[in-house]
Amino acid sequence: MTFSIHGLAVARGIAIGRAVLVASSRVDVAHYFIEASQVPAEIDRVRIGRNAVVDEIHRLQASITHMGPKEAPHELTALLDVHLMLLQDDELISGVKHWITDRLYNAEWALTTQLEVIARQFDEMEDEYLRERKADLEQITEKVLRAMKGVASPVVQQLGRAARKKSQQDLLLDDTVDVPLILIAHDLSPADMLQFKQSVFAGFITDVGGKTSHTAIVARSLDIPAVVGARLSSQLVRQDDWVIIDGDAGVVVVDPSSIILAEYGFKQRQGELERGRLGRLLHTPAITLDGQKIELLANIEMPEDAPIAIKAGAVGVGLFRSEFLFMGRQGKLPNEEEQYQAYRRAVEGMHGLPVTIRTVDVGADKPLDESLQDSAHLNPALGLRAIRWSLADPAMFLTQLRAILRAAAHGRANLLIPMLVHASEIRHTFALIDRARAELDNRGVAYGPVKIGAMIEIPAAALTLKVFLKYFDFLSIGTNDLIQYTLAIDRADESVAHLYDPLHPAVLGLVAQTIAECRAQGKGVSVCGEMAGDVSLTRLLLGMGLRSFSMHPAQILAVKQEVLRADAGKLVAWAEQVLANDEPGLLMKNHH
Repeated sequence: MTFSIHGLAVARGIAIGRAVLVASSRVDVAHYFIEASQVPAEIDRVRIGRNAVVDEIHRLQASITHMGPKEAPHELTALLDVHLMLLQDDELISGVKHWITDRLYNAEWALTTQLEVIARQFDEMEDEYLRERKADLEQITEKVLRAMKGVASPVVQQLGRAARKKSQQDLLLDDTVDVPLILIAHDLSPADMLQFKQSVFAGFITDVGGKTSHTAIVARSLDIPAVVGARLSSQLVRQDDWVIIDGDAGVVVVDPSSIILAEYGFKQRQGELERGRLGRLLHTPAITLDGQKIELLANIEMPEDAPIAIKAGAVGVGLFRSEFLFMGRQGKLPNEEEQYQAYRRAVEGMHGLPVTIRTVDVGADKPLDESLQDSAHLNPALGLRAIRWSLADPAMFLTQLRAILRAAAHGRANLLIPMLVHASEIRHTFALIDRARAELDNRGVAYGPVKIGAMIEIPAAALTLKVFLKYFDFLSIGTNDLIQYTLAIDRADESVAHLYDPLHPAVLGLVAQTIAECRAQGKGVSVCGEMAGDVSLTRLLLGMGLRSFSMHPAQILAVKQEVLRADAGKLVAWAEQVLANDEPGLLMKNHH
């Protein structure tokens, strides 16, 4: 039966494929395809893992027989019997074999997929006792997965094999291994998303998240359709259901009829044609109708993204997020050499174009890994994060600063400091930059010149620009956080996500003020938040005087098309009208 789920549209386009559910406790399970020749080996891995758990239960049962009823209550014996029964269940075994043989899923993926299928059946049982057995099933699956960890997979390198795009007719007529896959999860952490970059998924859906949650931002950088904040999607969609993601409307269509499928197939092809048209603008300089040169820069996450930025037509990197180096390392920080090599790869990868490296912007709200999440931080977005965290750990900060300064010897690099708000923090930061230079001088290590900039992402910073412009060469407006802090809205909380509004008069006022003040003082200013890549806001930002936009590479050509069609001079008066309006959003709609 066809039904739809509504969420927030975060990455444009249409994706059609089969659902792959990732249970939140097993997000670390690898998903990749195997070759047909590897089917027996993968089935063996599951069998060996399962047998190891069966042996473990037999050993436990044997030890129990020597104990009295006090140490080994009757319930425990019964529970072990249930576990054995579940492990030897025909449906579990035949299901896993089906996913490996017919779908060419790797062993772990096949096991968790079949677990989802059977868990559904438990959910639907009338009997409460039987319903509760779902937890046992999950426990034994976890045990088998752990046992399999020791049984190496022959094909981890298969992870990079992307699903081949098929025509709509193929999808309607046959159902083979090469069908695109849609990932469905309750939530995905930034670390999961980084792994996602090499994966086989054509799109994804999460229950939670807002328009600018980190999951959404990465979806846009991967340029795949995605819907977040889709509430119960991970419970309503079943493993292997056909799913359509309409990334433009923020709608997920489950189990579509052939008519709906054909209609979305047509929309998908239209989207591809539009991309082809935009592709022709690749080498066209971004100049407005009245001759204003506009700088279109890329936001990147990893050094390997530099060639992608160049391919997309970026004239530099306006934001290189250094967090990826610090994530998923069980709290162990990267050393100077490792950081230097990564920044150097990014700088060299841009072949002489400028790269703006932001110092680490993590903390309590974006923990480096789950173990660092501390429930003591009740309000992590307002806690020890970004520059506050760096200044609280000068040794870590100096290591990063030395690595960035050294990378600057290999090309044009700028240094960007996030989340500053006090003059004392600014002075403290500059003192540490000077100290990092002195330490490199003492070691006789080469380093390059850097321009130093600050992120304007806290209203207090936007309201004290004169202080910032005394110290910094340029400013970069981080609109995601600026909106979050101005409107007091947690951008990852879907219950208030509808109140997150880039067009709120207060937000627009702070952005316009920052652009005007920088221009008056002859200092560089760019917007590197999500507003920069939103084509519906390009004309407004041009009218405010913005000449430098930094966005995900996937959005550059669409923004360039807006720039080429705009007369920046004529947009000034209209932008002033929008800024003076109580409800700028309504005025914008009418203009478009």
